[in-house]
Amino acid sequence: YPTDTLLPGMKLGWDRTKNLTKTLTSWASLNDPSSGTYVFTIEKWNASHGLLLNSGNTEFRTGPSYRNFVNITETEEEISHSLNIPKNVSSIWLLQMTYVGTLRMMEFIGGEVQTSYFAEDFCDFYNKCGDNSYCNTSRSCVCIAGFQPGGQYAKGLTKSKARCVRKSQLSCQEKEFKKISNMKLPDTEYAIIDIKVG
Repeated sequence: YPTDTLLPGMKLGWDRTKNLTKTLTSWASLNDPSSGTYVFTIEKWNASHGLLLNSGNTEFRTGPSYRNFVNITETEEEISHSLNIPKNVSSIWLLQMTYVGTLRMMEFIGGEVQTSYFAEDFCDFYNKCGDNSYCNTSRSCVCIAGFQPGGQYAKGLTKSKARCVRKSQLSCQEKEFKKISNMKLPDTEYAIIDIKVG
């Protein structure tokens, strides 16, 4: 049962045989190890990934680089993620959910600690730009091709997110999809997907 730290050999996720979900839960503060508000959990959707929650609300969803650090098991019996630790390495890896809401990967080599953070970038946070838009390398929200800023949003007049709306009516005659590179895939909670399709 991990608390705020995943050690080598431990698994996060869902175990069907025990009907048990293992998560990482942050400390309440730097000096208070009671449960905090941040939880890192592995969701049980069709293509699993990690979700960082704050008081039950999704703040962050792991992207492609996360898969470089974990082994993912998706079977009828379990959906779990464990640290992807190379064999015969003279270091120890830990994954920690910090009390300030960052997911931190630490590598201990001898007496030295090297730290990599996840969920650090503005663009990594969940649904940061809203529908029909993406976060670019300048950390700005941009409408995808065929969409423009608009709708009920008026800049400076409301606290709602900017929205991207269609420039023209949807045409069912078009048989082409626009390819957009380097994007996170959308949630699969309400989708039917075939993970064997490459």
